[in-house]
Amino acid sequence: MTVDYVSDISALEALYGDPGEASLRKVAQQMTPLYRAWIMRSRFCVISTVGPEGTDGSPRGDDAPVVRELDEYTLAMPDWRGNNRLDTLRNIVADGRISLMFMVAGSDTIVRVNGEAKVSVDAALCEQFATDKGRLPRSVIVIKIGEIYTQCARAPMRAGLWKDGDQSEGLPTAGDILAEQTAGDVGGKAYDDAWLPRAKKTMW
Repeated sequence: MTVDYVSDISALEALYGDPGEASLRKVAQQMTPLYRAWIMRSRFCVISTVGPEGTDGSPRGDDAPVVRELDEYTLAMPDWRGNNRLDTLRNIVADGRISLMFMVAGSDTIVRVNGEAKVSVDAALCEQFATDKGRLPRSVIVIKIGEIYTQCARAPMRAGLWKDGDQSEGLPTAGDILAEQTAGDVGGKAYDDAWLPRAKKTMW
């Protein structure tokens, strides 16, 4: 199969035309009252980073706002317990460029933040995210805001992301996929059965 690719920026721009005025004028370089209100309602976002080994997209969630505002130009995100692959953190230490897509269940709007990030283990900063049981994140991602803007809502609308109910029936489980990738050495039903109790004990 032969596929033609676009390799010239001017050809790409000619194909799509000029961006709409609103798509350019909605951009802010810092937190504003309305962008602040939106982001502080978000308990889930996707982080995109880039590093010498490639790109990474990582979901981040919390039972409170997923980020905290340190000042109008700076956001902070606790790095809660995960699988210790450290893909996102490795990229940030190596490169620092970051994008975050903030979502709120029920809203087709997505708010994007692009900027520069660093990983901090500052004790006072980590203490700001202490849980009721005294658990602390091992590190905090500090994001200097470059720009904030709303993303076009068509993609969530096309997908019926919030309106078509539970779409998970029949999906392969994490245990199924792990068993596939290890030729059955690990994973399967035993993994799935043990996962939820383990996750509840190690959420933070």
